[in-house]
Amino acid sequence: MLATLLAIMVAAILIILVLLLVYSPGKSEPYLDKSGNKIIGSISEKTFITINGVKQGMFIKSKDSTHPVLLLLHGGIPEYFLTQKYPTGLEDYFTVVWWEQRGSGISYNSNISSESLTLEQLVADAVGVTNYLRNRFNKNKIYLMAHSGGSFIGIHTAAKAPELYYAYIGLSQISNQLKSEQLAHEYLLNQFKLSGNKEMVKKLEDAPVIKGTPDKYLKLRDKAMHSFGIGTTHNMRSVPKEIFFPSLTCREYTLKEKYNLWAGKARSGVHPLWNKMLSTNLMIQLPKLDIPVYFFSGVYDYTVSYKLSKEYFEKLQAPVKGFYSFDKSAHSPMFEEPQKVKEIMLKDVLNGTATLSD
Repeated sequence: MLATLLAIMVAAILIILVLLLVYSPGKSEPYLDKSGNKIIGSISEKTFITINGVKQGMFIKSKDSTHPVLLLLHGGIPEYFLTQKYPTGLEDYFTVVWWEQRGSGISYNSNISSESLTLEQLVADAVGVTNYLRNRFNKNKIYLMAHSGGSFIGIHTAAKAPELYYAYIGLSQISNQLKSEQLAHEYLLNQFKLSGNKEMVKKLEDAPVIKGTPDKYLKLRDKAMHSFGIGTTHNMRSVPKEIFFPSLTCREYTLKEKYNLWAGKARSGVHPLWNKMLSTNLMIQLPKLDIPVYFFSGVYDYTVSYKLSKEYFEKLQAPVKGFYSFDKSAHSPMFEEPQKVKEIMLKDVLNGTATLSD
């Protein structure tokens, strides 16, 4: 009986490994026209370059590589794999670059020390990637879009080198993340009280968010947020089912790269700059940008407070600025309401206006 059980387990593991290998060729498929031919001038690739001494990877997607370049900075984990379930359509109008920052995703390397993952280094890397893209695609400037934890890096990059960018677009823009976590904790505690979940009430009361985010709270945070639709998306309830498993089926990552995706996440925690974010109030530190600024925020978002993003926007000085509320979204408007994002990008961002702003 034991031998049979072991044989079944071994067979199951082998089947899973075979399936993972089948789903992990690690190659980007070209864009094809209706006749099945590659669209002339399109680009669909995974590429690696050395930036500031470290090999870093990115996915570049465009139906027409002469279009404006849009560099995306991800949050706590690279997000490109989510586009298979949540297509953005941005590649129809931009050359979209999904850069995976040093220490994460296809740029993960166990030899990269945690101490090297500083704000200054990641900003320098973002500038380095920007200059590579400017040279490669013969562009004087590009557009910079950053999501969640990436927006902490992105807005510092826009402030440091405004001459490189036409505009900065913050998705779920960080402002005062410690206050954001306090608001989230308060919201979750109230919701669990209303639902009668005494166990979660007790756990949250034992993990107050005062001067930082204790480990007890961080262990509850993601699952609790997703249970009330204030996490990654408003409709997402299971991180393993809707983030982990989709990452395993993305064919553009090799099996090793899929392992590295989660190895990097495990090493960095919420974000490699988490403590820096918690100790920084951008409303005070960065009150002004010299380029057009656009904030896209989901009204259900407590991962990065919608309320605080809007408060930051109102205080921020910029030559042009627009704030856009997404009424069906939580933390990821780009994936939850892609049509609205595209409309804003085409009508406002590309024209340097804010006609569609709230």
